[in-house]
Amino acid sequence: MNNASRLSDDAMAGVFEQALSNSIISNDDTAVIFYDLDFLKVKTDELKNNMGIKSLNAIAIKANPLVAILKYLNSWGMGAEAASLPELYLAQKVGFSPDKIVFDSPAKTNQELAYAIKYGVHVNADSLDELKRIDDIIKANGYSGSFGLRVNPQIGVGKISITSVAGDYSKFGVPIRQYWQEIIEAFKQYEWLTGIHLHIGSQGIPVEMLVAGVKTVYELADGINAALAKSHSRNRIVIFDIGGGMPVSYSDRDMYPTIKEYADNLKSKVPGLFDGRYTLITEFGRWVQANAGWAVSRVEYIKKQDEFYTAIIHLGADMFVRRCYNPEFWHHDIAVLDREGCIKSSSGSDKKYIIGGPLCFAGDIIARDISLPEINPGDYILIRDTGAYTLSMWSRYNSRQVPKIIGYFDKGRKFEILKERESLEDLYRFWL
Repeated sequence: MNNASRLSDDAMAGVFEQALSNSIISNDDTAVIFYDLDFLKVKTDELKNNMGIKSLNAIAIKANPLVAILKYLNSWGMGAEAASLPELYLAQKVGFSPDKIVFDSPAKTNQELAYAIKYGVHVNADSLDELKRIDDIIKANGYSGSFGLRVNPQIGVGKISITSVAGDYSKFGVPIRQYWQEIIEAFKQYEWLTGIHLHIGSQGIPVEMLVAGVKTVYELADGINAALAKSHSRNRIVIFDIGGGMPVSYSDRDMYPTIKEYADNLKSKVPGLFDGRYTLITEFGRWVQANAGWAVSRVEYIKKQDEFYTAIIHLGADMFVRRCYNPEFWHHDIAVLDREGCIKSSSGSDKKYIIGGPLCFAGDIIARDISLPEINPGDYILIRDTGAYTLSMWSRYNSRQVPKIIGYFDKGRKFEILKERESLEDLYRFWL
């Protein structure tokens, strides 16, 4: 157990100082998003090394759909998990081969299914009714690619209920207890159905629950293969998709198992997953990307009221939707940098601050009652662990511009603009 692989404040501040001194950041860049690409590569290698050679590690596009990042993931041998037709299109345009794309969604239309089947990706059906739609398309047009069925193992809800999807009720998948026999019958009926899929949630899900969910569905898969053994010369189910869900550290207080510990736990409790019978698919997003990203926003104003000081910055609920709307469960550590990008150290003169965003509603607060060194207008707020489910959830409220996004290698010795700051004309075209 550790708080695994978080970038240090000093390392991020050093990169920011270099970006300022090299004029990569202009005065118009009131907020900037950074990605440590070396760190991201280490995470992908760690995932591949622990999930076995017969695995497809499909990174969830919804965690971060930035094309430049997807291109790097593709070049490093990762796959892509798409949860919508536009995400599938992004994966295609980036260059992921069809055999490295997984298409998941609870609301696939006939047209979307036909598109995916024609292209030859792996499609996970979310319901028994969807299997019938797929069968109709295959009968009419044939198929390439492969197909799985998502099953809800019904093993319970984690710490964060809105991101838990394996309770007794879930809008996702086929509930295993009520439909055990119907699932078996589906595999008997559809010769093309060769995969099984689960995902029980992310962040707030302990590893023990992740393993329990996999084990429950594995036992179902083994049962299906045994039931069909007499009529098939090989196992019917040959693809096992375990989804994602590994929690990540958003604070040094967080102590979570490493991906190696998770994989070792799976190998101990579900050894058949790794003996060559199955192609293993994973769908990690947050675990790969969250700790690789961070953001910096300039302080525009300081307001004093009662015992609190409010620092107004240029990022808020537009980027940190979950943090602002559900602060009990979503946290980002914060540091203060001066105008040159140097860290301001805590001292006896620390004050209580509220960090407020730029949007026109009262809930646009990313931190409350937090002790920080004295903040002045023109300083910067550094927000950690922003690499997943932040930019991808960007809100258009108040039509704020998406900030410049900068990637870097070698601790900031090499910078790359991953996406320029959105222009006013870009924004106009969006609303046109």
